[in-house]
Amino acid sequence: MLDLILQLDGKLLTAIQGLHMAWLDPIVSFYTKLGDAGLLWIALSLAMLFWKPARKAGALALGAMVLGLIVTNLTIKPLISRPRPWLDWPIVPLVSEKDPNSFPSGHTCAAFAAGLSWVRALPWRWGQIAAAAAAVLMGLSRLYVGVHYPTDVLTGAVIGSLCAWAAWKAYRLYGDKKDRIY
Repeated sequence: MLDLILQLDGKLLTAIQGLHMAWLDPIVSFYTKLGDAGLLWIALSLAMLFWKPARKAGALALGAMVLGLIVTNLTIKPLISRPRPWLDWPIVPLVSEKDPNSFPSGHTCAAFAAGLSWVRALPWRWGQIAAAAAAVLMGLSRLYVGVHYPTDVLTGAVIGSLCAWAAWKAYRLYGDKKDRIY
């Protein structure tokens, strides 16, 4: 069963590689590189800390991303050690990756951890929609540039979503206790 999933994963990624458009390649490559080390999400979350209406969203996102980093990059990736797609399939990635491990996608995990924290905590509907769209686009960009399999991205999205949920729950527990003390 696992072999079938891995084969379907590779075939789907190979099909996605057939969708490349010369004008889109540099745009998607630039966007996906903004997610290196969580740079885009960390910078935006830190900026939110300085603006009161977005402060909670920034703090929640930073907490969710730390949790995602621990779960994804420090735990699962080294344990699974799934090689990058170009090592097993006829794919030429549009960007280079230093980490040889593919599963799960850390970029996608960080994007969903931050994005869904922002969805929950930002006070503006347009900000919530933009946050969700940015997270989804990061996951899709990882497929487009050929550095992750679809299951890597899907798993990264699930882990990031769970980390956003866990950060929200922790905030609620802390907030409830804080309210009872005062």
